[in-house]
Amino acid sequence: MSNCRISIGGVLAVIAIAGLSATAAHAQNHEGHRHDDPKEEKKSPVLPKCPVMDEPVDFFVKTMTADGPVYFCCKDCIKKFEADPEKYAKQVVEQRKILAKLPKVQVTCPVSGKPVDDKTFIEKEGKKTYFCCKGCVGKYEKEPNKYAAQLADSFSYQTKCPVMDEEIDPKAFIRLKTGQTVFFCCPGCDKKFLKDPVKYAPKLEAQGIRIDPKKVEIAADPAKEDTNDSHEGHGGHGHDHGDHDH
Repeated sequence: MSNCRISIGGVLAVIAIAGLSATAAHAQNHEGHRHDDPKEEKKSPVLPKCPVMDEPVDFFVKTMTADGPVYFCCKDCIKKFEADPEKYAKQVVEQRKILAKLPKVQVTCPVSGKPVDDKTFIEKEGKKTYFCCKGCVGKYEKEPNKYAAQLADSFSYQTKCPVMDEEIDPKAFIRLKTGQTVFFCCPGCDKKFLKDPVKYAPKLEAQGIRIDPKKVEIAADPAKEDTNDSHEGHGGHGHDHGDHDH
């Protein structure tokens, strides 16, 4: 009888240990998949600060320098900065440190300023630099330092489509009469955005892109129209532009 009791006790101990192991394994597995946590996914990136007011920047408010763009929270800050740039040199360095850590997508050619062609690029040390055409590649390779500032200004920090929440396509965009450019993952999203800009404005603002929904009106842009013909097929991503927003 005592042997029977020992056997039962042993079985119970094994079950208990197995249960603890399963719990630990589940916890470890959950720890390794934190990116599946909706709260983690919805965290907005930390935006750089305006060198003048120390407020989050608006990526549409900027001025160019020999080293690339400097971003501000409002246009009044641009005037103060340009009046005495040395005064804000340290703040600009800090801004660029944060910019270097942010996700970004190259959207324009550093030579021509036109939308990039994703098949036309050069690669150095694992990093690709895109251009609009092979002619610009040749110009850049002859004098890369000449285009350093333009290269720094060729990126968009709006990396997600406000409608589908997918990575933007540099050729899928609209230009507004305000001078602002809004990118999308594919043609079709722009129509939905234009129907209800109030709905999608917060997703842009989280990426440092501030628009006034009341002033969302497309500007005439012949250059944009030229790129549409070569971009017709991109709508074949299979995105559903119904009411199933991400």
